Amino acid sequence: MSTWETIALGAVAGFTIFIGLPLGRLRRGGSGLRTFLSGISAGILVFLLFEVFGQAIEPIEHAVEEGAWGELAGLGLLFVAGFGVGLLSLVYFTRALSGRRRGVSLGPGAMAVAETGVTAQLDDQQREALRLGMVIAAGIGLHNFSEGLAIGQAANAGEVSLALLLVIGFALHNATEGFGIVGPLTANRVRASWGWLLLAGLIGGGPTFLGTIVGTAFTSVYVFVAFLAVAAGAILYVVGELFASGRRLSWPITLWGIFGGFVLGVITELVLEAAEHA
Repeated sequence: MSTWETIALGAVAGFTIFIGLPLGRLRRGGSGLRTFLSGISAGILVFLLFEVFGQAIEPIEHAVEEGAWGELAGLGLLFVAGFGVGLLSLVYFTRALSGRRRGVSLGPGAMAVAETGVTAQLDDQQREALRLGMVIAAGIGLHNFSEGLAIGQAANAGEVSLALLLVIGFALHNATEGFGIVGPLTANRVRASWGWLLLAGLIGGGPTFLGTIVGTAFTSVYVFVAFLAVAAGAILYVVGELFASGRRLSWPITLWGIFGGFVLGVITELVLEAAEHA
């Protein structure tokens, strides 16, 4: 498999995230359905958090088993620092946004452009839903960069079958992540613009494509662990936000959604494992 073929497959794996994003255009459905969909997004992210931690800790455990104490120190520091950056930076970023006046854009650059003509018609809670959806996309994007690295590194090492299996599994997984991004929007009756959905998809799925390019160029366990750690911190922050929102709406319905989202994540993972062993 050539480098360009690998990169093209990485793009396919990343941009399946757009399958679930059109739900952000829907307004119909009762409050119970919207709460359930928000819970599903939380459940998917909870599963993703388990997966990210497992992948990030595996190289660190390997360093312990091999007695590579220098590598252990480096990977351990990267993991702790990355997790802190992913978790705590979002706390202060959110505080900065909350301190702005109503009507001010929720994000810099392209994010501000995507919000033009949308946020002016929304209340504070709906603006918060748009902001949270974009934060979810960013957290998923950090994780998806590591997925792209895995695809590129497998192809770079000559493991073509493994690379193809990773593409299939990550494509299935990313298709469910679009639901996670629009969960807060459906819960708050926000009908996102096509520009907002496009930007969210690029932020969430684009890093899979970028990670594949980087992975085909070189292999680095340190880069892999660092991005996974940042992703874990960001995902944990978002899960906490979704849990708080679920308690305000309907905690029992939210828990059913979390259960459904978690099971959906497990099923996609088992599909990948079954294909790999076959």
